Amino acid sequence: MEPHEYTQYDAVGLAGLLARGEVTTAEVVGAAEAALAAVNPRINAVVESWPAEDHPVPGSTPLAGVPFLIKDLAVTMRGKRVEWGSRLAAGNVAREDSFLMRRFRSAGLVTIGRTATPEFAYSTTTEPLLYGATRNPWDPSRTAGGSSGGSAAAVAAGVTPLAHATDAAGSIRVPAASTGLFGLKPTRGRVSLGPDADEVFNGLAVHGGLSRTVRDSAALLDLIQGPETGDPYFAERPRRPYTEEITREPGRLRVGLLTTPWNGRTVEPAVTGAALAAARLLESLGHRVEVTDLDLGVGWEEFVTANARLWSANLATWIDGLAGALGRPVDESTVEPEMLASRAWGLKVSGTEFVHALDVRNRVARAIGAHFTRWDLVLTPTLPELPLPLGTYGRGAEGADGWAWAEHLFHRSPFTAAFNVAGTPAMSVPLACDAGTGLPIGVQFAAGYGREDLLFRLAAQLEEAAPWAGRRPAVWAGAARSA
Repeated sequence: MEPHEYTQYDAVGLAGLLARGEVTTAEVVGAAEAALAAVNPRINAVVESWPAEDHPVPGSTPLAGVPFLIKDLAVTMRGKRVEWGSRLAAGNVAREDSFLMRRFRSAGLVTIGRTATPEFAYSTTTEPLLYGATRNPWDPSRTAGGSSGGSAAAVAAGVTPLAHATDAAGSIRVPAASTGLFGLKPTRGRVSLGPDADEVFNGLAVHGGLSRTVRDSAALLDLIQGPETGDPYFAERPRRPYTEEITREPGRLRVGLLTTPWNGRTVEPAVTGAALAAARLLESLGHRVEVTDLDLGVGWEEFVTANARLWSANLATWIDGLAGALGRPVDESTVEPEMLASRAWGLKVSGTEFVHALDVRNRVARAIGAHFTRWDLVLTPTLPELPLPLGTYGRGAEGADGWAWAEHLFHRSPFTAAFNVAGTPAMSVPLACDAGTGLPIGVQFAAGYGREDLLFRLAAQLEEAAPWAGRRPAVWAGAARSA
């Protein structure tokens, strides 16, 4: 199988070829390795690759034998490095599989490498000092988003049809929007974070994936969702598999439209236009769309402060724990300036301030939850702007402390973080492209707690009404045939 053949299929399609015996796992993995070699030097998405370890029985699962990539954070694969995008953890090797890694193996996925992340996933661009910037396949001079930017760039360029991702403030949806992919952030408690953590960022972070088709993401979530022993809580199991949900009509939905973010920042006209076009598309499909002013439950500054406290205090424990375990100093030689500043700020967060931040989390969750008693979904832009040129993300935040860095991060992505705080599912759908640059534009849809089923139904309807699978970025593994 050649890369130009391999990249014609999504993950479910490849698994079907394998199940029917039309290709072998070795042929499919070989094509993925060739695709990686062809494009990774241009996009720097995959920081380490390795020979396939797992050899699943074709047809044993809906994804058996499909090449896969894991993010360099929050998931551990026995005997493989996990470095959190940081020089502090360079060379760190995992001793055991995490619960999620076991699920990936049980799903029949063949993991062939790990993808780039910004240091400790604390940014919505992927430009770490450890391995350098990840480049957007649509325009290599621009960011692929973050923190799952490496996974997004790899999938968008055709290295694998889907890849692992995480999301604590938009880290699945931001890179999906930046690279023209489908990305769904699951409900809090849908996928286990164990065994090394019960919560990450106190419930703000979740595991998921990035894909080029809706059915791939549905199949992946079917295979990895559900609790593990010791989990403190979990979302109720879905009534039916998500791969069945995407075959069902969503019904006539009530959709609230929000185009101005809570911080009031300017949204680029092309982005607003994409959201309005999505609203018109929904109406043409029979849904009701009305402008809404979604109540956040707290003021923007209080929202940022609470997140900064939770993020920075958690970050400080991670950095100090790694430094102690690996016997390394915490200074400019091991940790990037923004993370050093955030750690210093986090060490000063008091117990009462931390508890107050959890109270803010509760108020936001209650306010947003109440909104979904009136509306089925919320429609917003995913990002307020097109993907930025590399090297420009941090402008205006030079010398920032922990609060100011969090404020800067949320300024760059003001529409996404609220649904992490609320714990509700949200997805970015690649419904538009900028006429001037050709860059993709994502549109975000959010639903009430546990309603991934509704999101998947709508996503499948939108994918049929406004297909995006035929779009190809400038850097595409299937562009050339072997001589």
